[in-house]
Amino acid sequence: MIWKKSYLENLTMNSQREIEVTIEEIKDLLIKKNIAYGNSALEPINVFSSGSAVDSLCARIDDKLARIKNSGLNDVTEDTLLDLSGYMVLLIIAKRNEKGNI
Repeated sequence: MIWKKSYLENLTMNSQREIEVTIEEIKDLLIKKNIAYGNSALEPINVFSSGSAVDSLCARIDDKLARIKNSGLNDVTEDTLLDLSGYMVLLIIAKRNEKGNI
């Protein structure tokens, strides 16, 4: 029984490490894009649209979900999952900003 507990603890630790690595990857992607594009996701310049940051992010999320729906989950859409995760983080921030909970 001791080996079973140790094995399960190792699985938990491996999962926790994978979560940390994946979150770091999403964080790095968001920061890289923020440097490249400015703060346009949270402060849209509204040249062609007049939507809020929340509206714009929801549209981007819809686009990513449509790509996954049309292409499925595969190696080609793995970056789409990272983008989608990033947009979800940005949506949380935008919703908090709307409420003044910065």
